[in-house]
Amino acid sequence: MSENKSIYRIVFHHQGNVIELYARDVSQTALYAFVEVGDLIFGERSKLVVDPSEEQLKSQFAGVKRTYLPLHSVIRIDEVEKVGSAKIISSGEGKGGTVTPFPMHFPPKNRGD
Repeated sequence: MSENKSIYRIVFHHQGNVIELYARDVSQTALYAFVEVGDLIFGERSKLVVDPSEEQLKSQFAGVKRTYLPLHSVIRIDEVEKVGSAKIISSGEGKGGTVTPFPMHFPPKNRGD
């Protein structure tokens, strides 16, 4: 059965870097303030040029069925038509700017005590 399943590009902050991953499953989770990402996709194409950042992410997420990203670390989630290459982008790279996560505070729920 060939099912046309959506592909998502997830861009998020992690340890001072910006990471771009591709997955087939993205959803809100029962864990408060987390995004659930499952069925990660890495380039399986045979290439002459190997991207070291994609290989690093591939080994880092080897054996991971699902990962839970803190909501405040997610920059963007896009539904795309084609899978690109996963990559690690240093937050200092680019047009001379610095990527800084927006500080967020989630107050504890009032339990009525």
